[in-house]
Amino acid sequence: MSGFNKVVNSYEEAMSGLEDGMTLIAGGFGLCGIPENLIKEIKNKGTKNLTVVSNNCGTTNHGLGILLHDKQVKKMVASYVGENEEFERQMMSGELEVELTPQGTLAEKMRAAGAGIPAFFTATGYGTPVAEGKESREINGRHYILEESIKGDFAIVKAWKADTYGNLVFRKTARNFNPMAATAGKITVVEVEEIVQPGELDPDHIHTPGIYVDRVILGNFEKVIEQRTTRPSA
Repeated sequence: MSGFNKVVNSYEEAMSGLEDGMTLIAGGFGLCGIPENLIKEIKNKGTKNLTVVSNNCGTTNHGLGILLHDKQVKKMVASYVGENEEFERQMMSGELEVELTPQGTLAEKMRAAGAGIPAFFTATGYGTPVAEGKESREINGRHYILEESIKGDFAIVKAWKADTYGNLVFRKTARNFNPMAATAGKITVVEVEEIVQPGELDPDHIHTPGIYVDRVILGNFEKVIEQRTTRPSA
């Protein structure tokens, strides 16, 4: 990797520098648009005591959920437990510290970090346990609480296409939390389905500029379906 070329050729190189105790921000929603191979590399590395920030923790056997098996996650910041029984078990037993955060607030915590905004006021959560211990303020007759943004040591992201400069295009629902996560890491690593040369992506179609991206790797994806729903055959 040299100059503006951000492509790396191994997952080991992609996740180089991730150490015990770091904060990791992960894109994805359920199992949609998750950086599944980067997560697998973290499991293989055995990195522990991680604070992981993501919409949820995957499922018991897929996505971020696989990091729970060997207790690699110390704290999970998420908006819901989802379909992960092991996440629920560790949370209820006190083995895992969990900070449940309203979904829109979590997205804004990432986006604000990327924009250089250290904190923001939101009405979401006022008057609930979410607001405990947080500064509140009345603005124009409505009550708000102060939420701090979240900056990760690493951010891992899944995109559809990238050029070698790190400009990203996401596809449909897989866009979810990924653009916000991409801006919120000190080091942002992206795995993609296709890498093209600079100039091949329409500038009007780029969702995340390469200025936010440090490393890009081409991946193969399993694309597991979290809940399969089918109609009865005729």
